[in-house]
Amino acid sequence: MNILMLSSTFPYPPTRGGTQVRTFNLLKYLSQRHTVTLATQREGDVTDAEVAGLRDCVDHLAVFERPLDSGTTGILKKIQRFGRFLQQGTPPSVLNRYSIEMQTWVDNWVEAGKCDVITCEHSINEIYVPSHFHKQLKTIVNIHSSVYATCRNQLATGISENSFRDKINLPLLRRYEQNYCAKFSAIVVTTEEDKIQLQEFNPNSEITVIPNGVDLVSFPNRTTDPGGHRLIFIGAMDNLANIDAVCFFSNEVLPEIQKLYPDTTFDIVGSHPVPEVLGLDQKPGINVIGRVPSMVEYLHQATICVVPMRTGFGIKNKTLEAMAAGVPIVASDRGLEGLAVDVAGDSLRALRANKSAEYVTAISQLFDHPHLRSQLSHNGRQLVETEFTWDIAGKSYEQVCLRRE
Repeated sequence: MNILMLSSTFPYPPTRGGTQVRTFNLLKYLSQRHTVTLATQREGDVTDAEVAGLRDCVDHLAVFERPLDSGTTGILKKIQRFGRFLQQGTPPSVLNRYSIEMQTWVDNWVEAGKCDVITCEHSINEIYVPSHFHKQLKTIVNIHSSVYATCRNQLATGISENSFRDKINLPLLRRYEQNYCAKFSAIVVTTEEDKIQLQEFNPNSEITVIPNGVDLVSFPNRTTDPGGHRLIFIGAMDNLANIDAVCFFSNEVLPEIQKLYPDTTFDIVGSHPVPEVLGLDQKPGINVIGRVPSMVEYLHQATICVVPMRTGFGIKNKTLEAMAAGVPIVASDRGLEGLAVDVAGDSLRALRANKSAEYVTAISQLFDHPHLRSQLSHNGRQLVETEFTWDIAGKSYEQVCLRRE
Protein backbone atom coordinates (compact mmCIF):
# COMPACT_ATOMS: atom_id res chain seq x y z
CA MET A 1 0.00 0.00 0.00
CA ASN A 2 0.88 3.65 -0.35
CA ILE A 3 0.33 5.20 3.09
CA LEU A 4 0.38 8.92 3.89
CA MET A 5 0.96 9.60 7.60
CA LEU A 6 0.32 13.07 9.05
CA SER A 7 2.06 14.20 12.23
CA SER A 8 2.27 17.84 13.32
CA THR A 9 4.80 16.77 15.98
CA PHE A 10 8.24 15.77 14.68
CA PRO A 11 8.59 12.06 15.57
CA TYR A 12 12.37 11.74 15.67
CA PRO A 13 14.39 10.74 17.55
CA PRO A 14 11.90 8.45 19.34
CA THR A 15 13.51 9.42 22.66
CA ARG A 16 11.54 12.68 22.41
CA GLY A 17 8.77 10.76 24.17
CA GLY A 18 5.01 11.35 24.25
CA THR A 19 3.09 11.13 20.99
CA GLN A 20 6.33 10.98 18.99
CA VAL A 21 7.24 7.52 20.33
CA ARG A 22 3.99 5.99 19.10
CA THR A 23 4.16 7.75 15.73
CA PHE A 24 7.78 6.77 15.08
CA ASN A 25 7.37 3.11 15.95
CA LEU A 26 4.20 2.68 13.90
CA LEU A 27 5.76 4.33 10.84
CA LYS A 28 8.89 2.22 11.34
CA TYR A 29 6.81 -0.97 11.27
CA LEU A 30 4.68 0.05 8.28
CA SER A 31 7.75 1.19 6.32
CA GLN A 32 9.09 -2.36 6.31
CA ARG A 33 6.12 -3.58 4.29
CA HIS A 34 4.57 -0.59 2.55
CA THR A 35 5.47 2.69 0.85
CA VAL A 36 5.20 5.31 3.59
CA THR A 37 5.13 9.08 3.12
CA LEU A 38 5.27 11.26 6.21
CA ALA A 39 4.17 14.90 6.31
CA THR A 40 5.32 16.58 9.52
CA GLN A 41 6.34 19.89 11.08
CA ARG A 42 9.67 20.88 12.58
CA GLU A 43 10.12 23.20 15.51
CA GLY A 44 13.18 25.27 16.36
CA ASP A 45 14.93 22.51 18.31
CA VAL A 46 14.81 20.00 15.43
CA THR A 47 18.27 19.66 13.87
CA ASP A 48 19.14 18.96 10.23
CA ALA A 49 20.72 15.69 11.38
CA GLU A 50 17.39 14.64 12.93
CA VAL A 51 15.57 15.49 9.68
CA ALA A 52 18.10 13.34 7.81
CA GLY A 53 17.63 10.50 10.33
CA LEU A 54 13.86 10.56 9.90
CA ARG A 55 14.20 10.72 6.11
CA ASP A 56 16.03 7.38 6.23
CA CYS A 57 13.02 5.78 7.95
CA VAL A 58 10.39 6.53 5.26
CA ASP A 59 10.10 6.50 1.47
CA HIS A 60 9.10 10.18 1.24
CA LEU A 61 9.38 12.94 3.85
CA ALA A 62 7.69 16.32 3.59
CA VAL A 63 8.77 18.75 6.35
CA PHE A 64 7.00 22.05 7.04
CA GLU A 65 7.85 24.80 9.48
CA ARG A 66 5.55 24.88 12.46
CA PRO A 67 3.43 28.08 12.43
CA LEU A 68 4.39 30.58 15.10
CA ASP A 69 2.22 30.09 18.17
CA SER A 70 -0.21 32.99 18.42
CA GLY A 71 -1.37 31.92 21.87
CA THR A 72 0.24 34.83 23.68
CA THR A 73 -0.79 37.74 21.48
CA GLY A 74 -3.28 39.36 23.81
CA ILE A 75 -6.89 39.23 24.87
CA LEU A 76 -8.31 40.28 21.48
CA LYS A 77 -6.68 37.35 19.67
CA LYS A 78 -7.89 34.95 22.37
CA ILE A 79 -11.46 36.23 21.97
CA GLN A 80 -11.19 35.83 18.18
CA ARG A 81 -9.92 32.25 18.50
CA PHE A 82 -12.66 31.36 20.96
CA GLY A 83 -15.22 32.87 18.56
CA ARG A 84 -13.94 30.59 15.81
CA PHE A 85 -14.13 27.62 18.18
CA LEU A 86 -17.74 28.52 18.99
CA GLN A 87 -18.76 28.99 15.34
CA GLN A 88 -16.60 26.48 13.44
CA GLY A 89 -16.04 23.89 16.14
CA THR A 90 -12.22 23.64 15.96
CA PRO A 91 -10.27 24.29 19.21
CA PRO A 92 -7.53 26.96 19.33
CA SER A 93 -4.94 24.24 20.16
CA VAL A 94 -5.60 22.71 16.72
CA LEU A 95 -5.80 26.00 14.82
CA ASN A 96 -2.51 27.22 16.35
CA ARG A 97 -0.61 24.36 14.67
CA TYR A 98 -2.47 24.53 11.36
CA SER A 99 -0.26 25.10 8.31
CA ILE A 100 -1.89 26.25 5.07
CA GLU A 101 1.27 25.17 3.24
CA MET A 102 0.97 21.65 4.65
CA GLN A 103 -2.75 21.56 3.81
CA THR A 104 -2.06 22.48 0.17
CA TRP A 105 0.60 19.78 -0.05
CA VAL A 106 -1.75 17.13 1.44
CA ASP A 107 -4.58 18.12 -0.92
CA ASN A 108 -2.29 17.86 -3.96
CA TRP A 109 -0.84 14.51 -2.84
CA VAL A 110 -4.31 12.99 -2.40
CA GLU A 111 -5.73 14.49 -5.62
CA ALA A 112 -2.75 13.06 -7.54
CA GLY A 113 -3.74 9.60 -6.30
CA LYS A 114 -0.41 9.01 -4.53
CA CYS A 115 -1.87 7.23 -1.50
CA ASP A 116 -4.37 4.49 -0.71
CA VAL A 117 -4.59 5.28 3.01
CA ILE A 118 -4.14 8.46 5.03
CA THR A 119 -3.50 8.30 8.78
CA CYS A 120 -3.65 11.15 11.30
CA GLU A 121 -1.15 10.45 14.07
CA HIS A 122 -2.91 12.14 16.99
CA SER A 123 -6.28 13.86 16.69
CA ILE A 124 -4.70 17.31 16.24
CA ASN A 125 -3.96 16.32 12.61
CA GLU A 126 -7.62 15.68 11.76
CA ILE A 127 -7.89 19.24 10.44
CA TYR A 128 -5.96 18.25 7.30
CA VAL A 129 -8.51 15.60 6.31
CA PRO A 130 -11.72 17.07 4.83
CA SER A 131 -14.78 14.82 4.90
CA HIS A 132 -14.75 14.24 1.12
CA PHE A 133 -11.40 12.38 1.34
CA HIS A 134 -13.39 9.48 2.75
CA LYS A 135 -14.91 8.87 -0.73
CA GLN A 136 -11.46 8.61 -2.36
CA LEU A 137 -9.39 6.55 0.09
CA LYS A 138 -9.30 4.99 3.56
CA THR A 139 -8.93 7.63 6.29
CA ILE A 140 -7.75 6.75 9.80
CA VAL A 141 -7.41 8.88 12.92
CA ASN A 142 -5.08 7.52 15.59
CA ILE A 143 -6.36 9.16 18.80
CA HIS A 144 -3.76 9.04 21.54
CA SER A 145 -6.30 10.25 24.10
CA SER A 146 -9.76 11.81 24.09
CA VAL A 147 -9.55 15.62 24.40
CA TYR A 148 -13.07 15.76 25.83
CA ALA A 149 -12.40 13.08 28.46
CA THR A 150 -9.07 14.70 29.39
CA CYS A 151 -10.66 18.13 29.91
CA ARG A 152 -13.51 16.61 31.92
CA ASN A 153 -11.05 14.72 34.12
CA GLN A 154 -8.88 17.80 34.73
CA LEU A 155 -11.94 19.71 35.90
CA ALA A 156 -13.06 16.81 38.11
CA THR A 157 -9.64 16.48 39.77
CA GLY A 158 -9.15 20.24 40.19
CA ILE A 159 -5.90 20.47 38.22
CA SER A 160 -7.19 22.46 35.27
CA GLU A 161 -4.91 25.39 34.37
CA ASN A 162 -7.98 27.56 33.80
CA SER A 163 -11.17 26.01 35.15
CA PHE A 164 -13.41 28.88 33.96
CA ARG A 165 -12.17 28.45 30.38
CA ASP A 166 -12.37 24.65 30.50
CA LYS A 167 -15.94 24.64 31.84
CA ILE A 168 -16.94 26.71 28.81
CA ASN A 169 -14.86 24.54 26.47
CA LEU A 170 -16.12 21.16 27.72
CA PRO A 171 -19.38 20.97 25.71
CA LEU A 172 -17.55 22.44 22.70
CA LEU A 173 -14.88 19.73 22.93
CA ARG A 174 -17.58 17.08 23.09
CA ARG A 175 -19.12 18.48 19.88
CA TYR A 176 -15.68 18.76 18.26
CA GLU A 177 -14.70 15.16 19.02
CA GLN A 178 -18.04 13.84 17.85
CA ASN A 179 -17.85 15.80 14.58
CA TYR A 180 -14.27 15.06 13.57
CA CYS A 181 -14.55 11.33 14.36
CA ALA A 182 -17.48 11.08 11.97
CA LYS A 183 -15.19 12.06 9.03
CA PHE A 184 -13.00 8.96 9.22
CA SER A 185 -13.25 5.43 7.85
CA ALA A 186 -11.65 4.05 11.00
CA ILE A 187 -10.71 5.23 14.48
CA VAL A 188 -7.80 3.88 16.54
CA VAL A 189 -7.50 4.45 20.32
CA THR A 190 -5.01 3.26 22.94
CA THR A 191 -7.40 2.02 25.65
CA GLU A 192 -10.79 0.39 26.07
CA GLU A 193 -11.88 3.40 28.15
CA ASP A 194 -11.37 5.76 25.21
CA LYS A 195 -13.15 3.30 22.90
CA ILE A 196 -16.23 3.33 25.15
CA GLN A 197 -16.15 7.15 25.26
CA LEU A 198 -15.88 7.54 21.47
CA GLN A 199 -18.37 4.76 20.74
CA GLU A 200 -20.90 6.81 22.70
CA PHE A 201 -20.27 9.71 20.30
CA ASN A 202 -20.13 7.59 17.13
CA PRO A 203 -21.97 4.27 17.62
CA ASN A 204 -21.54 3.29 13.95
CA SER A 205 -17.80 3.95 13.75
CA GLU A 206 -15.14 1.26 13.37
CA ILE A 207 -13.04 1.71 16.52
CA THR A 208 -9.97 -0.45 17.22
CA VAL A 209 -7.96 -0.48 20.46
CA ILE A 210 -4.21 -0.58 19.79
CA PRO A 211 -2.15 -0.03 22.95
CA ASN A 212 1.28 1.54 22.97
CA GLY A 213 4.37 -0.63 22.94
CA VAL A 214 7.99 -0.66 24.05
CA ASP A 215 11.22 -1.14 22.14
CA LEU A 216 12.64 -4.04 24.17
CA VAL A 217 16.15 -3.41 22.83
CA SER A 218 16.12 0.18 24.10
CA PHE A 219 14.58 -0.90 27.43
CA PRO A 220 16.35 -4.12 28.45
CA ASN A 221 15.38 -5.94 31.62
CA ARG A 222 17.72 -5.06 34.49
CA THR A 223 19.93 -7.84 35.81
CA THR A 224 20.11 -6.77 39.46
CA ASP A 225 17.92 -5.09 42.06
CA PRO A 226 19.82 -2.06 43.42
CA GLY A 227 17.86 -2.09 46.69
CA GLY A 228 17.91 1.12 48.73
CA HIS A 229 15.23 3.80 48.82
CA ARG A 230 15.47 5.48 45.44
CA LEU A 231 12.26 6.58 43.67
CA ILE A 232 11.98 7.79 40.08
CA PHE A 233 9.43 9.47 37.81
CA ILE A 234 10.00 9.71 34.05
CA GLY A 235 8.20 11.91 31.54
CA ALA A 236 8.22 15.24 29.70
CA MET A 237 8.21 17.89 32.41
CA ASP A 238 6.35 20.57 30.46
CA ASN A 239 3.26 18.33 30.29
CA LEU A 240 0.41 19.45 32.59
CA ALA A 241 -0.46 15.92 33.77
CA ASN A 242 3.19 15.13 34.57
CA ILE A 243 3.71 18.46 36.35
CA ASP A 244 0.69 17.78 38.54
CA ALA A 245 1.88 14.23 39.24
CA VAL A 246 5.37 15.18 40.48
CA CYS A 247 4.11 18.19 42.47
CA PHE A 248 1.44 16.09 44.18
CA PHE A 249 3.94 13.34 44.97
CA SER A 250 6.70 15.71 46.12
CA ASN A 251 4.46 17.80 48.37
CA GLU A 252 2.05 15.23 49.78
CA VAL A 253 3.62 11.77 49.58
CA LEU A 254 7.41 12.03 49.69
CA PRO A 255 7.61 13.83 53.09
CA GLU A 256 5.57 10.99 54.65
CA ILE A 257 7.86 8.38 53.06
CA GLN A 258 10.94 10.24 54.33
CA LYS A 259 9.60 10.12 57.90
CA LEU A 260 9.84 6.32 57.67
CA TYR A 261 12.89 6.11 55.38
CA PRO A 262 14.91 9.36 55.84
CA ASP A 263 17.40 8.58 53.06
CA THR A 264 14.68 8.31 50.37
CA THR A 265 15.45 10.19 47.15
CA PHE A 266 13.16 11.11 44.27
CA ASP A 267 14.60 11.58 40.76
CA ILE A 268 12.45 13.52 38.28
CA VAL A 269 13.79 12.62 34.83
CA GLY A 270 12.42 14.21 31.66
CA SER A 271 12.85 17.07 29.21
CA HIS A 272 11.85 20.74 29.58
CA PRO A 273 11.16 21.00 33.34
CA VAL A 274 9.05 24.11 33.95
CA PRO A 275 9.83 26.54 36.83
CA GLU A 276 7.24 24.84 39.07
CA VAL A 277 9.12 21.55 38.66
CA LEU A 278 12.60 23.10 38.91
CA GLY A 279 11.54 24.57 42.25
CA LEU A 280 11.04 21.06 43.66
CA ASP A 281 14.82 20.55 43.48
CA GLN A 282 15.10 22.64 46.66
CA LYS A 283 13.20 20.04 48.68
CA PRO A 284 15.16 17.37 50.59
CA GLY A 285 16.00 14.31 48.53
CA ILE A 286 14.53 15.59 45.23
CA ASN A 287 16.70 15.70 42.11
CA VAL A 288 15.27 17.40 38.99
CA ILE A 289 17.49 15.90 36.31
CA GLY A 290 15.89 17.05 33.06
CA ARG A 291 16.47 15.41 29.68
CA VAL A 292 18.97 12.52 29.61
CA PRO A 293 20.54 10.54 26.73
CA SER A 294 19.33 7.20 28.15
CA MET A 295 16.23 6.95 30.33
CA VAL A 296 16.82 3.25 30.96
CA GLU A 297 20.09 3.89 32.84
CA TYR A 298 18.21 5.94 35.42
CA LEU A 299 15.40 3.39 35.61
CA HIS A 300 17.86 0.56 36.32
CA GLN A 301 19.34 2.52 39.24
CA ALA A 302 15.92 3.11 40.87
CA THR A 303 14.35 0.96 43.57
CA ILE A 304 10.80 1.84 42.49
CA CYS A 305 9.20 3.83 39.67
CA VAL A 306 6.18 5.91 40.72
CA VAL A 307 3.49 7.02 38.26
CA PRO A 308 1.22 9.24 40.42
CA MET A 309 -0.89 10.61 37.56
CA ARG A 310 -4.19 12.24 38.52
CA THR A 311 -5.19 13.12 34.96
CA GLY A 312 -4.14 12.27 31.40
CA PHE A 313 -5.96 9.59 29.46
CA GLY A 314 -4.58 6.75 27.37
CA ILE A 315 -2.00 4.08 28.06
CA LYS A 316 1.21 5.51 29.54
CA ASN A 317 4.54 4.93 27.78
CA LYS A 318 6.32 5.70 31.05
CA THR A 319 4.56 2.81 32.80
CA LEU A 320 5.31 0.34 30.01
CA GLU A 321 8.95 1.44 29.74
CA ALA A 322 9.53 1.03 33.49
CA MET A 323 7.93 -2.42 33.37
CA ALA A 324 10.12 -3.40 30.41
CA ALA A 325 13.20 -2.25 32.35
CA GLY A 326 12.19 -4.54 35.23
CA VAL A 327 11.50 -1.73 37.72
CA PRO A 328 8.69 -2.32 40.26
CA ILE A 329 5.87 0.18 39.86
CA VAL A 330 3.51 2.01 42.21
CA ALA A 331 0.94 3.91 40.16
CA SER A 332 -2.51 5.46 40.15
CA ASP A 333 -5.57 4.37 38.19
CA ARG A 334 -4.59 6.88 35.49
CA GLY A 335 -1.01 5.64 35.45
CA LEU A 336 -2.22 2.05 35.02
CA GLU A 337 -4.99 2.73 32.50
CA GLY A 338 -5.32 -0.04 29.93
CA LEU A 339 -3.14 -2.50 31.89
CA ALA A 340 -4.34 -5.61 33.74
CA VAL A 341 -1.91 -5.46 36.67
CA ASP A 342 -3.89 -6.56 39.73
CA VAL A 343 -6.75 -8.68 38.42
CA ALA A 344 -7.94 -11.36 40.86
CA GLY A 345 -6.53 -14.76 39.98
CA ASP A 346 -3.82 -13.28 37.73
CA SER A 347 -0.16 -12.37 38.29
CA LEU A 348 0.48 -9.20 40.29
CA ARG A 349 2.35 -6.78 38.02
CA ALA A 350 2.21 -3.43 39.86
CA LEU A 351 0.88 -1.89 43.07
CA ARG A 352 -2.00 0.55 42.79
CA ALA A 353 -2.32 3.77 44.83
CA ASN A 354 -4.38 6.92 44.46
CA LYS A 355 -4.32 8.58 47.90
CA SER A 356 -1.24 9.68 49.84
CA ALA A 357 -1.64 6.98 52.50
CA GLU A 358 -1.98 4.31 49.79
CA TYR A 359 1.31 5.41 48.21
CA VAL A 360 3.06 5.29 51.60
CA THR A 361 1.76 1.77 52.26
CA ALA A 362 2.64 0.42 48.80
CA ILE A 363 6.11 1.98 48.67
CA SER A 364 6.88 0.78 52.21
CA GLN A 365 5.89 -2.76 51.21
CA LEU A 366 8.30 -2.70 48.30
CA PHE A 367 11.14 -1.09 50.26
CA ASP A 368 10.82 -3.78 52.94
CA HIS A 369 10.28 -6.87 50.76
CA PRO A 370 12.88 -7.67 48.07
CA HIS A 371 10.89 -10.75 47.07
CA LEU A 372 7.85 -8.59 46.21
CA ARG A 373 10.08 -6.27 44.15
CA SER A 374 11.43 -9.30 42.30
CA GLN A 375 7.88 -10.60 41.66
CA LEU A 376 6.68 -7.29 40.19
CA SER A 377 9.87 -6.92 38.16
CA HIS A 378 9.48 -10.34 36.56
CA ASN A 379 5.73 -10.14 35.99
CA GLY A 380 5.85 -6.58 34.61
CA ARG A 381 8.54 -7.47 32.07
CA GLN A 382 6.64 -10.59 31.03
CA LEU A 383 3.45 -8.58 30.47
CA VAL A 384 5.26 -6.15 28.15
CA GLU A 385 6.99 -8.94 26.23
CA THR A 386 3.73 -10.78 25.52
CA GLU A 387 1.28 -7.91 24.97
CA PHE A 388 2.97 -4.52 24.54
CA THR A 389 5.73 -4.57 21.95
CA TRP A 390 5.77 -2.22 18.95
CA ASP A 391 5.69 -5.26 16.64
CA ILE A 392 2.33 -6.27 18.13
CA ALA A 393 1.01 -2.71 17.83
CA GLY A 394 2.37 -2.37 14.28
CA LYS A 395 0.70 -5.57 13.08
CA SER A 396 -2.64 -4.41 14.48
CA TYR A 397 -2.26 -0.97 12.87
CA GLU A 398 -1.40 -2.58 9.53
CA GLN A 399 -4.59 -4.67 9.74
CA VAL A 400 -6.66 -1.51 10.24
CA CYS A 401 -4.99 0.03 7.18
CA LEU A 402 -5.64 -3.10 5.08
CA ARG A 403 -9.20 -3.72 6.23
CA ARG A 404 -11.73 -3.13 3.49
CA GLU A 405 -14.65 -0.80 4.25
